[in-house]
Amino acid sequence: MFGSVGGSVVQVSQDGRTWLLSGPASGYALHVTERDELVHLHWGPGIALADAEALAARPLPDDWSSFDSRLDGREEYPVEGGPRFVRPALSVRAADGRRGTEWTFEGHETDAGELRLRFRDGHLTVVLHYRMRDDVVERWVTLHNRGPAVELLRADSATWTLPEREHWRLSQLHGRWAAESRLTRAPIDYGEKVIGSRRGHTGHQHLPWVALDTDATEERGEVYGCALGWSGSWRICVAQLPDARVQITGGAGHDDSGLLMLGTQETYVTPVFAGLWSDGGFGGASRAWHAYQRAYVVPDADRDRPVLFNSWEATWFDISEEQQRGLAERAAAMGVELFVVDDGWFGARTSDRSGLGDWKPNPDRFPGGLKPLADHVHGLGMQFGVWVEPEMVNPDSDLYRAHPDWVQFQPGRRRTEFRNQLVLNLARDDVREYLWERLDGLLSEAPVDYVKWDFNRSFSDAGWPDDPYPQRLWTDHVRGLYALLDRLRAAHPGVAFESCSGGGGRIDLGILSRTDQVWTSDNTDPLDRLALQHGFSQIHPARVMAAWVTDSPNAMLNGRVSSLRFRFVSAMAGVLGVGGDLARWTEEELAEAREWVALYKEIRPVVQRGDLYRLRPPEGGLSAVQYVLGDEAVVLACLQAQHHGEPAPALRLRGLDPEASYECLETGETHRGAVLLHHGLRTGLRGDLDAAVFRLRRR
Repeated sequence: MFGSVGGSVVQVSQDGRTWLLSGPASGYALHVTERDELVHLHWGPGIALADAEALAARPLPDDWSSFDSRLDGREEYPVEGGPRFVRPALSVRAADGRRGTEWTFEGHETDAGELRLRFRDGHLTVVLHYRMRDDVVERWVTLHNRGPAVELLRADSATWTLPEREHWRLSQLHGRWAAESRLTRAPIDYGEKVIGSRRGHTGHQHLPWVALDTDATEERGEVYGCALGWSGSWRICVAQLPDARVQITGGAGHDDSGLLMLGTQETYVTPVFAGLWSDGGFGGASRAWHAYQRAYVVPDADRDRPVLFNSWEATWFDISEEQQRGLAERAAAMGVELFVVDDGWFGARTSDRSGLGDWKPNPDRFPGGLKPLADHVHGLGMQFGVWVEPEMVNPDSDLYRAHPDWVQFQPGRRRTEFRNQLVLNLARDDVREYLWERLDGLLSEAPVDYVKWDFNRSFSDAGWPDDPYPQRLWTDHVRGLYALLDRLRAAHPGVAFESCSGGGGRIDLGILSRTDQVWTSDNTDPLDRLALQHGFSQIHPARVMAAWVTDSPNAMLNGRVSSLRFRFVSAMAGVLGVGGDLARWTEEELAEAREWVALYKEIRPVVQRGDLYRLRPPEGGLSAVQYVLGDEAVVLACLQAQHHGEPAPALRLRGLDPEASYECLETGETHRGAVLLHHGLRTGLRGDLDAAVFRLRRR
């Protein structure tokens, strides 16, 4: 699954039918009854094995009517069929049309902190996997078929059962293009709340994460969170059952029309669905998610990401080697560490109407290929990066003219175009091999250090006429993407990858396990970004959140005018980048930007690797975030607007030692930790769109 092996403790009862996984602060327990019913026992604060056995000894309630089931809301992984009525996590159809699962328990295994529970239904083996990394429980399922082919209509990764509480509240991240990751919270009522994507990728509309609480605040209270590691279509269902119990079921696929056909001796492994319990409120849950991803999910997360410049908003499609050299020289003088050539460098790509799929440098724009520019960029002391969109093709391209059958399409139907492009079918071996040859050649012919991997449209005509079970395209396209990224990373270990999908359309634990950072949104307006970054931080760390400083007025969306100060402070909350037209920046602007870049490099380790505290949300006039790493803390404060001459409120800091003293490097003042925690830090911000950075160092 993800990254390196983590250390959880798995305890097993003497009869081998009760299991307890324990992390530093939490525990997870389950039990198989004498009737081979797998029931959930506990998820929450740490308990002893004896406590889990006491819970297992409690009898399940009797069926008190013929319209109810004693299993509903209590099973660890409900399957279709038998005495149950909840949404099944597993739905199987045999070759003879028979549906449902009647499994028997075969045994368990523990290995390196992983628990595996093995069940069998005829020729089908079902293995439920559990692994606790710190306080995050990873769950996934392996299905192996030894008999005639069976159809997997639905194979979710996990069902999570919450303890009996009153007044559960659901947190989720919703949005659209240029307005991703917006946080909303609402009470759960009876019935089902379903979020997901039927678009073939994670989607801008929802991130595959939910959190549930009853009375949590930012820093206090129990929070249960779940996050799915899958970069294709997906579904998470939160159900409040008639007896008020709550379950969360999720996995790959957006409906039950068919996931894939599992042939004889074939195996299917679901993506990971991870869960986390925290009693530290929403902030504590976020910090635990961030630490988990830095430790076990994101590649090379201990390496700080460089400050980049991307040429897109400076050039659009009007691109040339000479022009890029000039931008690179200005970027290097500013202190930028990574220069990225965006769209327009390849094929006949003079607009978004042509060239996608032809991944060779345009000879008119780059006569010697990309190597001379890359060498020039390296000579300026920067790394060199390039933009690609490998999963797409323009009908006006050499690739499409040669292989029109390589795209997703429904026979006899019009091929829908978005952004003048079609989607290549990465489930096909020949398509993946072509892309491997082109991309491996690109990374071998020029010294490329970084790849921005884009995906600019959703699936619409997801057909595969040549395949006997074309539904598997939805799953195997994502598997093909993962395999291609894995192969490229293995062959070019020094190259970093960024996931982009028109901004935040493909952000999840699955893609993050193969990329170094993600493009959060195409919306680079510094004020809009405060809310987007606030939502993003609920689950993902600053270490992966790319954020750019672009031109003012904002050319992409709203024409808003903002100071360079406000734009930089907003973007310094993640992995800093610059995307403006440097050829038009004044010498004064370039000099100021140089100072901001130098400051970011100083605070970068704290921002990218520190613990994040959301001091004030972006809904109010003043918003602020704080990062703490060892003896250092960084505060980024942004004032949206000042009203009636009232001074901005003091910021009560978090994560400091109340007994220690802290020096503010901006003012030279020394503050007691207890004073900063209880009385706060005054920012001095005023007016509209003002911002500041405060560095605190323990003395």
